[in-house]
Amino acid sequence: MSDVAAIQNLVQKRNELKKEIAKIIVGQDAVVDQILLCIFSGGHALLVGVPGLAKTLLVNTLSQALGLDFKRIQFTPDLMPSDILGSEILDESRHFKFIKGPIFSNIVLADEINRTPPKTQAALLEAMQERSVTIAGENYKLALPYFVLATQNPIEQEGTYPLPEAQLDRFMFAIKLEYPSFAEEVQVVKQTTSDVTTTINPLFSAKEIIDFQHLIRRIPVADNVIEYAVTLVSKTRPDNPLSNEFVKNYLDWGAGPRASQNLILAAKANAAFNGKFSPDIEDVKAVATGILRHRIIKNYKADAEGITEEIIIAKLI
Repeated sequence: MSDVAAIQNLVQKRNELKKEIAKIIVGQDAVVDQILLCIFSGGHALLVGVPGLAKTLLVNTLSQALGLDFKRIQFTPDLMPSDILGSEILDESRHFKFIKGPIFSNIVLADEINRTPPKTQAALLEAMQERSVTIAGENYKLALPYFVLATQNPIEQEGTYPLPEAQLDRFMFAIKLEYPSFAEEVQVVKQTTSDVTTTINPLFSAKEIIDFQHLIRRIPVADNVIEYAVTLVSKTRPDNPLSNEFVKNYLDWGAGPRASQNLILAAKANAAFNGKFSPDIEDVKAVATGILRHRIIKNYKADAEGITEEIIIAKLI
Protein backbone atom coordinates (compact mmCIF):
# COMPACT_ATOMS: atom_id res chain seq x y z
CA MET A 1 0.00 0.00 0.00
CA SER A 2 1.32 3.47 -0.89
CA ASP A 3 1.65 6.12 1.82
CA VAL A 4 -1.16 8.15 0.21
CA ALA A 5 -3.53 5.16 0.37
CA ALA A 6 -2.31 4.37 3.91
CA ILE A 7 -3.22 7.90 5.11
CA GLN A 8 -6.69 7.59 3.57
CA ASN A 9 -7.04 4.23 5.34
CA LEU A 10 -5.92 5.82 8.63
CA VAL A 11 -8.58 8.57 8.32
CA GLN A 12 -11.29 5.94 7.80
CA LYS A 13 -10.10 3.67 10.62
CA ARG A 14 -9.73 6.58 13.03
CA ASN A 15 -13.36 7.63 12.36
CA GLU A 16 -14.50 4.04 12.96
CA LEU A 17 -12.44 3.96 16.16
CA LYS A 18 -14.09 7.13 17.48
CA LYS A 19 -17.55 5.66 16.77
CA GLU A 20 -16.59 2.48 18.64
CA ILE A 21 -15.34 4.47 21.66
CA ALA A 22 -18.52 6.61 21.61
CA LYS A 23 -20.57 3.45 22.34
CA ILE A 24 -19.24 3.64 25.91
CA ILE A 25 -17.71 7.10 26.40
CA VAL A 26 -20.10 10.06 26.22
CA GLY A 27 -18.56 13.34 25.02
CA GLN A 28 -14.87 13.94 25.83
CA ASP A 29 -14.16 14.35 22.07
CA ALA A 30 -11.10 16.58 22.55
CA VAL A 31 -9.66 14.17 25.15
CA VAL A 32 -10.14 11.13 22.87
CA ASP A 33 -8.58 13.05 19.94
CA GLN A 34 -5.47 13.94 21.95
CA ILE A 35 -5.04 10.40 23.29
CA LEU A 36 -5.27 9.02 19.74
CA LEU A 37 -2.73 11.61 18.53
CA CYS A 38 -0.47 10.40 21.32
CA ILE A 39 -0.84 6.69 20.52
CA PHE A 40 -0.28 7.06 16.78
CA SER A 41 2.70 9.38 17.38
CA GLY A 42 4.24 6.84 19.79
CA GLY A 43 4.03 9.11 22.87
CA HIS A 44 2.60 8.98 26.40
CA ALA A 45 -0.14 11.08 27.99
CA LEU A 46 -0.86 12.59 31.41
CA LEU A 47 -4.57 12.94 32.22
CA VAL A 48 -5.44 15.59 34.78
CA GLY A 49 -8.99 15.51 36.12
CA VAL A 50 -11.15 15.10 39.21
CA PRO A 51 -12.38 11.60 40.19
CA GLY A 52 -15.38 10.12 38.41
CA LEU A 53 -14.74 11.44 34.89
CA ALA A 54 -14.33 7.91 33.42
CA LYS A 55 -10.54 8.06 32.98
CA THR A 56 -10.09 4.31 33.66
CA LEU A 57 -13.14 3.39 31.58
CA LEU A 58 -11.84 5.50 28.68
CA VAL A 59 -8.45 3.75 28.65
CA ASN A 60 -10.04 0.31 29.00
CA THR A 61 -12.46 1.02 26.13
CA LEU A 62 -9.62 2.39 24.01
CA SER A 63 -7.45 -0.69 24.58
CA GLN A 64 -10.34 -2.99 23.55
CA ALA A 65 -11.05 -0.97 20.38
CA LEU A 66 -7.33 -0.96 19.50
CA GLY A 67 -7.04 -4.71 20.14
CA LEU A 68 -4.23 -4.20 22.69
CA ASP A 69 -3.40 -5.60 26.14
CA PHE A 70 -4.28 -3.31 29.05
CA LYS A 71 -3.06 -3.23 32.66
CA ARG A 72 -4.00 -0.80 35.44
CA ILE A 73 -1.64 0.10 38.30
CA GLN A 74 -3.10 1.92 41.30
CA PHE A 75 -0.27 4.04 42.69
CA THR A 76 -0.11 4.22 46.50
CA PRO A 77 2.52 5.52 48.97
CA ASP A 78 3.69 1.97 49.81
CA LEU A 79 4.06 0.79 46.18
CA MET A 80 7.58 -0.48 45.40
CA PRO A 81 9.37 -0.51 41.99
CA SER A 82 9.23 -4.34 41.96
CA ASP A 83 5.42 -4.15 42.22
CA ILE A 84 5.45 -2.43 38.81
CA LEU A 85 8.42 -4.01 37.03
CA GLY A 86 8.24 -7.54 38.42
CA SER A 87 10.75 -9.52 40.47
CA GLU A 88 12.87 -12.65 40.53
CA ILE A 89 11.70 -15.61 42.58
CA LEU A 90 13.30 -18.94 43.44
CA ASP A 91 11.25 -21.69 41.79
CA GLU A 92 10.78 -25.29 42.97
CA SER A 93 13.92 -26.42 41.10
CA ARG A 94 15.93 -23.74 42.95
CA HIS A 95 16.46 -21.58 39.85
CA PHE A 96 15.77 -17.89 39.70
CA LYS A 97 12.73 -17.11 37.58
CA PHE A 98 11.55 -13.64 36.56
CA ILE A 99 7.85 -12.89 37.10
CA LYS A 100 6.79 -9.98 34.90
CA GLY A 101 4.98 -7.05 36.53
CA PRO A 102 2.01 -5.08 35.16
CA ILE A 103 4.33 -2.78 33.19
CA PHE A 104 4.60 -5.58 30.58
CA SER A 105 1.52 -4.61 28.61
CA ASN A 106 0.71 -2.52 25.51
CA ILE A 107 -1.30 0.10 27.40
CA VAL A 108 -0.48 0.84 31.05
CA LEU A 109 -2.79 3.05 33.11
CA ALA A 110 -0.75 4.59 35.94
CA ASP A 111 -3.62 5.70 38.17
CA GLU A 112 -2.87 8.67 40.48
CA ILE A 113 0.83 8.57 39.68
CA ASN A 114 1.54 11.43 42.12
CA ARG A 115 0.44 9.28 45.09
CA THR A 116 3.65 7.23 45.07
CA PRO A 117 7.22 8.25 46.09
CA PRO A 118 9.82 9.31 43.46
CA LYS A 119 11.65 5.93 43.65
CA THR A 120 8.55 4.16 42.30
CA GLN A 121 7.65 6.95 39.86
CA ALA A 122 11.17 6.63 38.42
CA ALA A 123 10.57 2.92 37.71
CA LEU A 124 8.42 4.07 34.80
CA LEU A 125 11.08 6.34 33.29
CA GLU A 126 13.20 3.73 31.51
CA ALA A 127 10.09 1.95 30.26
CA MET A 128 8.64 5.20 28.87
CA GLN A 129 11.84 6.33 27.18
CA GLU A 130 13.62 3.13 26.14
CA ARG A 131 10.66 0.71 25.88
CA SER A 132 12.65 -1.69 28.06
CA VAL A 133 13.29 -2.39 31.76
CA THR A 134 16.45 -3.55 33.55
CA ILE A 135 16.05 -5.88 36.53
CA ALA A 136 18.97 -7.59 38.32
CA GLY A 137 21.26 -6.66 35.43
CA GLU A 138 18.99 -8.25 32.80
CA ASN A 139 17.39 -6.06 30.12
CA TYR A 140 13.84 -6.98 29.09
CA LYS A 141 12.21 -5.46 25.99
CA LEU A 142 8.59 -4.39 26.23
CA ALA A 143 6.03 -5.45 23.62
CA LEU A 144 5.28 -2.71 21.07
CA PRO A 145 3.25 -0.56 20.74
CA TYR A 146 3.79 0.67 24.29
CA PHE A 147 1.81 3.53 25.78
CA VAL A 148 1.64 4.91 29.35
CA LEU A 149 -1.42 6.89 30.36
CA ALA A 150 -0.95 8.42 33.81
CA THR A 151 -3.68 10.20 35.78
CA GLN A 152 -3.45 12.93 38.38
CA ASN A 153 -6.11 14.33 40.68
CA PRO A 154 -5.72 18.16 40.81
CA ILE A 155 -7.80 18.55 44.00
CA GLU A 156 -6.13 16.49 46.72
CA GLN A 157 -2.50 17.50 47.16
CA GLU A 158 -1.94 16.23 50.73
CA GLY A 159 0.37 13.23 50.93
CA THR A 160 1.27 13.42 47.25
CA TYR A 161 4.62 13.52 45.47
CA PRO A 162 4.39 15.92 42.49
CA LEU A 163 6.08 14.59 39.36
CA PRO A 164 9.52 16.15 38.76
CA GLU A 165 9.88 18.26 35.60
CA ALA A 166 12.22 15.67 34.02
CA GLN A 167 9.47 13.05 34.21
CA LEU A 168 6.68 15.44 33.17
CA ASP A 169 8.73 16.22 30.06
CA ARG A 170 8.50 12.57 28.99
CA PHE A 171 4.74 12.85 28.60
CA MET A 172 3.88 14.02 25.10
CA PHE A 173 0.51 15.50 26.11
CA ALA A 174 -0.96 16.79 29.36
CA ILE A 175 -4.72 16.46 28.84
CA LYS A 176 -7.26 18.22 31.05
CA LEU A 177 -10.60 16.50 31.62
CA GLU A 178 -13.55 18.80 32.29
CA TYR A 179 -16.97 17.99 33.74
CA PRO A 180 -19.51 16.79 31.15
CA SER A 181 -22.23 19.16 29.92
CA PHE A 182 -25.78 18.78 31.30
CA ALA A 183 -26.98 16.80 28.25
CA GLU A 184 -23.89 14.56 28.35
CA GLU A 185 -24.34 13.86 32.06
CA VAL A 186 -28.00 12.91 31.50
CA GLN A 187 -26.83 10.42 28.83
CA VAL A 188 -24.10 9.05 31.14
CA VAL A 189 -26.63 8.42 33.91
CA LYS A 190 -29.03 6.68 31.48
CA GLN A 191 -26.26 4.41 30.15
CA THR A 192 -24.67 3.49 33.47
CA THR A 193 -27.88 2.72 35.38
CA SER A 194 -29.35 0.28 32.83
CA ASP A 195 -28.72 -3.44 32.35
CA VAL A 196 -27.47 -3.16 28.77
CA THR A 197 -24.06 -4.63 27.92
CA THR A 198 -22.15 -2.98 25.07
CA THR A 199 -19.54 -4.92 23.11
CA ILE A 200 -16.46 -3.12 21.78
CA ASN A 201 -15.07 -4.56 18.55
CA PRO A 202 -11.25 -4.55 18.10
CA LEU A 203 -10.45 -2.59 14.94
CA PHE A 204 -6.63 -2.77 14.88
CA SER A 205 -3.82 -5.20 15.49
CA ALA A 206 -0.54 -4.28 17.23
CA LYS A 207 1.30 -4.52 13.88
CA GLU A 208 -1.17 -2.14 12.19
CA ILE A 209 -0.65 0.47 14.91
CA ILE A 210 3.15 0.19 14.60
CA ASP A 211 2.85 0.54 10.80
CA PHE A 212 0.73 3.69 11.23
CA GLN A 213 3.31 5.09 13.70
CA HIS A 214 6.04 4.60 11.06
CA LEU A 215 3.76 6.14 8.41
CA ILE A 216 3.28 9.29 10.51
CA ARG A 217 7.05 9.64 10.97
CA ARG A 218 7.52 9.41 7.18
CA ILE A 219 5.21 12.39 6.54
CA PRO A 220 7.29 15.29 5.11
CA VAL A 221 7.29 18.67 6.88
CA ALA A 222 8.13 22.03 5.33
CA ASP A 223 11.04 23.94 6.92
CA ASN A 224 8.82 26.92 7.75
CA VAL A 225 6.53 24.67 9.86
CA ILE A 226 9.51 23.26 11.80
CA GLU A 227 10.86 26.80 12.27
CA TYR A 228 7.45 27.94 13.55
CA ALA A 229 7.39 25.09 16.13
CA VAL A 230 10.95 25.82 17.32
CA THR A 231 10.19 29.57 17.49
CA LEU A 232 7.03 28.88 19.52
CA VAL A 233 8.99 26.79 22.03
CA SER A 234 11.81 29.39 22.16
CA LYS A 235 9.23 32.08 23.01
CA THR A 236 8.36 30.20 26.23
CA ARG A 237 11.89 30.70 27.61
CA PRO A 238 12.12 33.97 29.60
CA ASP A 239 15.85 34.49 28.85
CA ASN A 240 15.40 33.95 25.09
CA PRO A 241 15.57 37.01 22.77
CA LEU A 242 12.37 35.82 21.04
CA SER A 243 10.27 35.88 24.24
CA ASN A 244 7.99 38.85 25.01
CA GLU A 245 7.39 40.85 28.19
CA PHE A 246 4.34 38.74 29.08
CA VAL A 247 6.49 35.59 29.26
CA LYS A 248 9.26 37.36 31.19
CA ASN A 249 6.67 38.59 33.71
CA TYR A 250 4.89 35.30 34.34
CA LEU A 251 7.24 32.38 33.57
CA ASP A 252 10.27 31.08 35.47
CA TRP A 253 11.19 28.35 32.99
CA GLY A 254 10.19 27.48 29.43
CA ALA A 255 9.90 24.26 27.45
CA GLY A 256 12.91 22.22 26.28
CA PRO A 257 13.79 20.72 22.87
CA ARG A 258 11.54 17.69 23.48
CA ALA A 259 8.58 20.09 23.16
CA SER A 260 9.67 21.07 19.62
CA GLN A 261 10.03 17.40 18.64
CA ASN A 262 6.61 16.53 20.03
CA LEU A 263 4.95 19.54 18.37
CA ILE A 264 6.10 18.35 14.95
CA LEU A 265 5.24 14.67 15.60
CA ALA A 266 1.76 15.55 16.88
CA ALA A 267 1.25 18.02 13.99
CA LYS A 268 2.09 15.19 11.54
CA ALA A 269 -0.46 12.91 13.25
CA ASN A 270 -3.07 15.70 13.29
CA ALA A 271 -2.54 16.30 9.57
CA ALA A 272 -2.81 12.57 8.81
CA PHE A 273 -6.04 12.27 10.83
CA ASN A 274 -7.51 15.05 8.67
CA GLY A 275 -6.42 13.43 5.41
CA LYS A 276 -3.55 15.88 4.72
CA PHE A 277 -0.21 14.67 3.41
CA SER A 278 1.91 17.31 5.17
CA PRO A 279 1.27 19.38 8.31
CA ASP A 280 0.99 23.17 8.22
CA ILE A 281 1.24 25.83 10.93
CA GLU A 282 -2.45 25.33 11.84
CA ASP A 283 -1.69 21.72 12.78
CA VAL A 284 1.08 22.90 15.13
CA LYS A 285 -1.30 25.41 16.72
CA ALA A 286 -3.96 22.71 17.14
CA VAL A 287 -1.68 20.57 19.36
CA ALA A 288 0.33 23.33 21.09
CA THR A 289 -1.71 23.68 24.30
CA GLY A 290 -1.65 19.97 25.22
CA ILE A 291 2.07 19.70 24.50
CA LEU A 292 3.25 22.89 26.24
CA ARG A 293 0.98 23.20 29.30
CA HIS A 294 3.04 20.85 31.51
CA ARG A 295 6.41 22.06 30.23
CA ILE A 296 6.20 25.70 31.25
CA ILE A 297 6.71 26.74 34.88
CA LYS A 298 4.81 29.80 36.11
CA ASN A 299 6.13 32.14 38.79
CA TYR A 300 4.34 33.35 41.95
CA LYS A 301 3.13 36.49 40.11
CA ALA A 302 1.19 34.40 37.57
CA ASP A 303 -0.41 32.39 40.40
CA ALA A 304 -1.33 35.55 42.30
CA GLU A 305 -2.97 37.12 39.23
CA GLY A 306 -4.77 33.95 38.14
CA ILE A 307 -2.78 33.61 34.90
CA THR A 308 -3.09 30.00 33.68
CA GLU A 309 -0.76 28.06 31.39
CA GLU A 310 -3.48 28.13 28.72
CA ILE A 311 -3.61 31.95 28.78
CA ILE A 312 0.18 32.15 28.39
CA ILE A 313 0.23 29.66 25.49
CA ALA A 314 -2.66 31.48 23.76
CA LYS A 315 -0.58 34.70 23.86
CA LEU A 316 2.31 32.94 22.07
CA ILE A 317 0.45 31.10 19.29
